Amino acid sequence: MLSILAPRTHGFLDYLTVIVFAVAPAAFGLTGLAATLSYLLAAVHLLMTVVTAFPLGVVMKVPFRVHGAVELVVGIALVALGALLFGGVAQVFYLVMGVVILAVWATTDYKAAVA
Repeated sequence: MLSILAPRTHGFLDYLTVIVFAVAPAAFGLTGLAATLSYLLAAVHLLMTVVTAFPLGVVMKVPFRVHGAVELVVGIALVALGALLFGGVAQVFYLVMGVVILAVWATTDYKAAVA
């Protein structure tokens, strides 16, 4: 991993990710399962960000490294879902989001001080 993103920067990107997932159905015309999954991911990502022990966390219960492990799994899952489950715009959206989440995971310094 490159470890170039500080925890605070990662936090800003997490909140941006929540917004992207929340507006994606309207912005990209996602419907059905693709829209439901996007709204669910927005909620889960928001919850995970709020409870993570890092500068932009609120409750500070989940260690930042655990947060990173969850994002790694989610990134891989989104790439797989995009490739196997969806087509068209939904496929592109989930593939791109998976790759972006994996890129953020790969470049975040999870060992940095969290407060």
